[in-house]
Amino acid sequence: GHVSCGLLSGLGHCWFALAGKRRGLAALKKKNGGKFPTHAKKVAPVAAATKAPRMYPADDVAKPLAVNIVRKPAKLRSSITPGTVLILLAGRFKGKRCICLGQLPSGLLLVTGPFKLNGVPVRRVSQAYVIATCTKVNMPSVDITKFSDSYFKAAESKRVKKGEKEFFDEPKEKKALPAEYIANQKALDAAILPALSAELKGYLSSRFTLRDGDRPHLMKF
Repeated sequence: GHVSCGLLSGLGHCWFALAGKRRGLAALKKKNGGKFPTHAKKVAPVAAATKAPRMYPADDVAKPLAVNIVRKPAKLRSSITPGTVLILLAGRFKGKRCICLGQLPSGLLLVTGPFKLNGVPVRRVSQAYVIATCTKVNMPSVDITKFSDSYFKAAESKRVKKGEKEFFDEPKEKKALPAEYIANQKALDAAILPALSAELKGYLSSRFTLRDGDRPHLMKF
C-alpha cells in the first residue's frame, strides 16, 4: 500500500531515539560493573503512638510555653556613679533624695538616704525610676559586699491575694525587721554621715517637689 512520507520520517525519529536510549543504558550498565545502579529505599516514618483527638475541648486549655529568657544586667548610665545623689521617682519614697552606693549584679542600684537623715533605708532601685543630680558625695570606704541581691530577697515575703474572709479579718501586726538588718543600717549610716557637710545634710533631708510654672525638661539637676 501507499505509505506517506510523514509517517516514515516519524518512524525514523522514533528509531533513532530508541537506539540512543539503548546506548545510554548500556553505558550506564558498563560503568557500574555490568549492573544497573540500585538505591536504598527510604524508610517510612513511624506513625505516632497517640493520634490527635478527633474532638477538641470547647474552652481553651492553658498550655505552658517553654520560654528561655536570658536576663542581662542593664548598662549603668554615665551620670550615675557611687556617691551620686539621686531623686527617687516611684515607690514608697518617691520625691526623696538618696545616695547611690553602687550597682548590684542584677543591674539594680543600691541606694540609701541615709536612713537617719530622711528615712530611706538601704534598698534596691531600678535606674529607670531615678533622676541623677550633679551633686556628689565623697564616699568613704564602705563595705557593701553584704548587701547582695540575696540579702534583699530574704527580707521579701510572698504576697497572698486576699479573699472575702481575709478582707474582714483583723489586720495582722507587721513583722519586725531582724536585728541584723537594723544593725547593718546603723553601721552604714555611721560610716556615711561623717562625710556629709551641714549643707548636704539639709539637701538630702528635703523632698523634691514641683510647683506651678516649673518646667522639668529645662531644669538642671
